[in-house]
Amino acid sequence: MKKLAYSDNWEFRSRNHRLAAWFAWLALVALFVWCWQVMNANTIWLFVWDAPTQAADIGSRMFPPRWSYFSELLVPLWDTLNIATLGTLGGIVLAVPIAFLAAQNTTPSRLFIRPLALWIIVASRSINSLIWALLLVAIIGPGLLAGIIAIALRSIGFIGKLLYEAIEEIDEHQVEAVMATGASRMQVLNYAIVPQIMPAFFGISVFRWDINIRESTILGLVGAGGIGLKLQASMNVLAWPQVTLILLVILATVVVSEWVSAKVRSAVI
Repeated sequence: MKKLAYSDNWEFRSRNHRLAAWFAWLALVALFVWCWQVMNANTIWLFVWDAPTQAADIGSRMFPPRWSYFSELLVPLWDTLNIATLGTLGGIVLAVPIAFLAAQNTTPSRLFIRPLALWIIVASRSINSLIWALLLVAIIGPGLLAGIIAIALRSIGFIGKLLYEAIEEIDEHQVEAVMATGASRMQVLNYAIVPQIMPAFFGISVFRWDINIRESTILGLVGAGGIGLKLQASMNVLAWPQVTLILLVILATVVVSEWVSAKVRSAVI
């Protein structure tokens, strides 16, 4: 039997690979240095050194919270929940058909319709809800409607992306079994595809609702309604005890919504 010959000069990476790795690290260091220079050019370090003192001063003014102000937060808090809930529902209505058009196994056209649906999903995910709210406040004016539409437009990308991925991961054997019975395209959709994605659909929807509650709390900063309006007004007049109370209310709302979201997802998934 012939013995296998092993090289005494075995190397984990070839010379070209090592050079490429060194050039990559060099480019990363150069990028870091450039970013540091850009940051320093627009930073007033005197303010940075004084930041701990200013933070301690504001913190001392924020306590104790002004509990008597709580009654004025009930309506804005209800508005915030409505913005998140109605915006999520609007996002679901728009995202579901887009998800089916974006999935490879359900789209009518992989050449034209699927790229368009994917572009809508990417565009929605690329623009933050606060930017959507800024645009909508300028177009339709301040108020809850701008906040609801902003949340809906932001939700399309999140729900659409996760849902079309769930559609693409279904068991094709069930689809083939229903098709073998001579079922139409809509019957295949109703009896073979939809039942498989319903648990994922409910989980995604509730998860997005939870996220939208957090995002809707700050839309009032740009005039889109909700508790953010009270936060902005309190900060403008330097009413720091009111700011503390608002932040505590927002924190409690987010914690409750997270608990509700976890319970619902565990029940349906």
